[in-house]
Amino acid sequence: MEDFEERLSAALTRGLSGFEELVAVRRLSGGASQETYRVEIVANGTSQTLAFRRAAGGGSPDRSGLNPGPGLAGEARLMEVAREAGVPEPEVFFVLEEGDGLGEGFLMAWLEGETLGGKILKDPALEAVRPTLAFECGRVLARIHGIDPKATGLTALLDTQTTREYVERLWAGYRSYDTPQPMIDFTARWLLDHLPDAIYDTPRLVHNDFRNGNLMITPDGITAVLDWEVAYLGDPVRDLGWICTNSWRFGRHDQPVGGFGSREALLEGYEAESGIRITSDHLRWWEVFGSFWWAVGTLQMAAMYRGGVDASVERPGIARRSSECQVDCANLIIPGPVELVEEGTAASSLDMPRSDELLESVRDFLRNDLRGRLKGRDAFLSLVASNSLDIVLRELTLGPAHVAAERLRLLALVDGEAGEPIDGLRRRLSTGLRDGSIPLELPGLADHLRATVVNQLAIDQPRYSGLAAALAANGANEG
Repeated sequence: MEDFEERLSAALTRGLSGFEELVAVRRLSGGASQETYRVEIVANGTSQTLAFRRAAGGGSPDRSGLNPGPGLAGEARLMEVAREAGVPEPEVFFVLEEGDGLGEGFLMAWLEGETLGGKILKDPALEAVRPTLAFECGRVLARIHGIDPKATGLTALLDTQTTREYVERLWAGYRSYDTPQPMIDFTARWLLDHLPDAIYDTPRLVHNDFRNGNLMITPDGITAVLDWEVAYLGDPVRDLGWICTNSWRFGRHDQPVGGFGSREALLEGYEAESGIRITSDHLRWWEVFGSFWWAVGTLQMAAMYRGGVDASVERPGIARRSSECQVDCANLIIPGPVELVEEGTAASSLDMPRSDELLESVRDFLRNDLRGRLKGRDAFLSLVASNSLDIVLRELTLGPAHVAAERLRLLALVDGEAGEPIDGLRRRLSTGLRDGSIPLELPGLADHLRATVVNQLAIDQPRYSGLAAALAANGANEG
């Protein structure tokens, strides 16, 4: 840490006029792919607070993955361009250089405001502004999409991809993980079969992660659009669909725009600023894509963990969220009746104590004892670890019945053999969906996919709103 602070102080001396002293630096919680720090300094005789953003581990962002993005220097440039176009953004002071020894990153102004999505939906101080946020998001997005990529130099900075290319690229990336998830393959096929028409003649700037959680909100409204790390040039309706994706509603299923507003208000704000009316079908397609994108993105976290790129406790926990997104896809494109398997007794070879009791003791220590003694990111990670143990505990009681039911359905769908491992049966279904030999309309397929992802979600995160929606919308009994 001492070496880190020395290097940061040297970088501030080089890049910030009037810099005198680094007082304190603290990493903020969250940030699975990049790091954000609060930096206290003295400059020109005055105490100031800055925000420091850099690549995870102090290296360079991985540009070989599903969403390569423009890099940290490019992200800083995007924020500058957006700020000039009237998009609320913090001022960028300087970009790190290789000689700074801190990896890729940049220093920017620290802005006060709420960025945690759940708190934005609950904070009494934001009660008056919440009803206006969906409309304001539409206006801000229209300003972003109105930026001329060629005139601002973004054409050379960002990747350009058609909507078809985006789907196919994600689908190929997911297949490289060698973790067959038939619902993901089904959704990819559906997306390619229903590609929307573009609303602009040329590719536009797409933020690509515009959502509740990447917006800074105060009682006055949106004060900053954050995290431009996966921006590209393409169909801008991607941004409107993403903020409607259920993952970013924080439990408010009845408020599709970030958990705080309606789709209609979002589209009205966009039209008021741009003069362009987006159809509900176009928006819905990108909402399905949003869940598909995040379902694949969470599996990328598992690949990073297994490959040793980042062996933190956070990565596998995020990877288990894929079932949330898969249920959202099912709710949007194959809704219907579904049943939950009954809970069994956790199996254990010993009763001194049992395996589930050992897991419970560790979980409770992490959540109730250790977490209270930790601060910042360490406290956050202790909660993540305890939540992972909850998943394992539920899998002990629900997993056997879930897998047995899935296996019986798979045997019928792919004409499998009784002794065939379930992994092989899943792979056969995924392969058939990928090569087109299994039609999307195959009798029993939608029922199987829906039952599989809903019961998996009951293990991974039973409090996720998509589970209640799947059950309630189809008149199923949660008990």
